[in-house]
Amino acid sequence: MTNPQQTAPILVTGATGYIASWVIKNLLEQGHTVHATVRNLNKKPSFAHLEKIAAETTGTLKLFKANLLEPHSFDAAMQGCEIVLHMASPFVVNNFKDAVKDIIEPAILGTENVLNSVNKTESVKRVIVTSSIAATYGDAIDIQHTAKNEFDESHWNTTSSETHQPYSYSKVMAERKAWEMQQAQQRWELVCINPALVLGPSLTPNTQSGSVEVLQQFANGMTLLGVPPMWNGIVDVRDVADAHVQAAFNPDAKGRYIISGGTLSLLEMGKILRRNFGAKFPFPRNLLPKAAFKLLGPLAGFSKSFVELNMGYPIYFNAQKSKQDLGMQYRNIETSLVEHFQQLLDDGVVKKYIP
Repeated sequence: MTNPQQTAPILVTGATGYIASWVIKNLLEQGHTVHATVRNLNKKPSFAHLEKIAAETTGTLKLFKANLLEPHSFDAAMQGCEIVLHMASPFVVNNFKDAVKDIIEPAILGTENVLNSVNKTESVKRVIVTSSIAATYGDAIDIQHTAKNEFDESHWNTTSSETHQPYSYSKVMAERKAWEMQQAQQRWELVCINPALVLGPSLTPNTQSGSVEVLQQFANGMTLLGVPPMWNGIVDVRDVADAHVQAAFNPDAKGRYIISGGTLSLLEMGKILRRNFGAKFPFPRNLLPKAAFKLLGPLAGFSKSFVELNMGYPIYFNAQKSKQDLGMQYRNIETSLVEHFQQLLDDGVVKKYIP
């Protein structure tokens, strides 16, 4: 890639998101002009933290209204930009009525709309798309089909569908759409960032993420009797933001990047939290056997097929490519977990224990 002009604005879609806010903070602190898209310019509290960061840094923030599902919605925000960081995506894992309409179509159509604008905007040279490790595998049992007992960038999720793991399916289909559109032209380059479960402090108490839901369940007693034998790749949100910025400016960055600081089981996460916050919270102490979840799982929303394919299989991720190409040095994921829980306490998202 031709080195981008330091004066050219940089577009970040989905600016109020958990990861996107950190990316914008990094860019503003480096003195860049950031074109940031939000769904509603009248909802000032949702982006007030970004305006505060802009006021305290040498960068410039310009806000634009854009909607993932509206064609041409990103045209104005993209004008003059050489780098586009497409980070906006529907985040609905459980509470949906129609998987296709609520999750899959918006993810694919949103990617298509943003990249159609890229195709019309001659100044754009590089696009960074926030994908997910969910685009590299569908079920934990897939680890058995890897050569070195770890997922890497060569792996693709081939087992999710509209009816089985629809959120993961939306991620892999959106990323495949991005590569399909990139390969149909020759002007702009594409880099995809595939982060693990993201933990760590948020720049706003309004953040929605899968990790918040997990930590809330740990704190509200839902997992007091025990947790299933399940593992997550985990990464600090600040590392994910750094990876996006590195991918944007490093001319050697290419292809996909797994961004993961390591793996923890749900039980290990519970033990770490107990060590740091004491036994007053109902953190999980025990591992519930897979057989129990086969019987009780449907009552808790776990289908029998999900239990069979995802419980009892430790999963690991190879992040070596990100270390080599992007210079990633990952933060300690146990520290990220503790800092995230402390912030949820401070923000009142998790209720403090009252003896």
